[in-house]
Amino acid sequence: MLDKSRLTFVEKDNTNTAEIARFDKLAASWWDPNGQYQQVLAFNACRWKLIEQQITHYFSGCDLSKLNALDVGCGGGLLCEPLARLGMTVTGVDASAMSIAVAQRHAQQGGLAIEYRHCLADALLKDNRQFDIVINTEVIEHVPDQQALLDDCCSLLKPGGLLVLATLNRTIKSYIVAIVGAEYVMRMLPVGTHSWKAFVKPLELQAMLQPGQCDVFSEVGLKYNPLTKVWRKSNDVSVNYLQFAAKKA
Repeated sequence: MLDKSRLTFVEKDNTNTAEIARFDKLAASWWDPNGQYQQVLAFNACRWKLIEQQITHYFSGCDLSKLNALDVGCGGGLLCEPLARLGMTVTGVDASAMSIAVAQRHAQQGGLAIEYRHCLADALLKDNRQFDIVINTEVIEHVPDQQALLDDCCSLLKPGGLLVLATLNRTIKSYIVAIVGAEYVMRMLPVGTHSWKAFVKPLELQAMLQPGQCDVFSEVGLKYNPLTKVWRKSNDVSVNYLQFAAKKA
């Protein structure tokens, strides 16, 4: 399990105020292909392809329009919109009010009916809501209580539902690639976007899902080629990786 004593966050309702302020400042760039998040958009395209494949396989034979999905930490709606285009009922929540405003505007421009809420996941628990699909990507490394976040995600998932997680592995390679390379050398992300100590090893993530009755059944890495500037699927999970888990029925 991850030693939380190594994390240096200011705890307040399981948010890090400095992290939220950083994303507030950059929220308007979420959908700009030439903006600060242009590599995030490229990364998202590859990530979404893998998520879509898993969803269609997991719910094979089901009418996707009858499913409801939740994106926890939805940012500007990069995953909410393709989920909605599959016909699902989609909800996105985020701690950044600015990101939610950007997501709402972009969805309206695209004629997509997506429920966006400026709140944390536990607010939906208070409303006794559950979803067929819960997505939590690149969020766990930004919160002070990682176990609490995963507990909320598991509680929000219906029995038999699909949980999608994405984060960064805590390895020497991830420090060199995701922090030194991506933030300081290539400037793909703003400096200070990540804290290496908050990265989560795959086995740690799996262990934290056990109390929520969710079992990982698939794991895949994502790899960036700096020469071609293309993201692709990889068996290497030493930096970016996705995990897919099913909640026991």
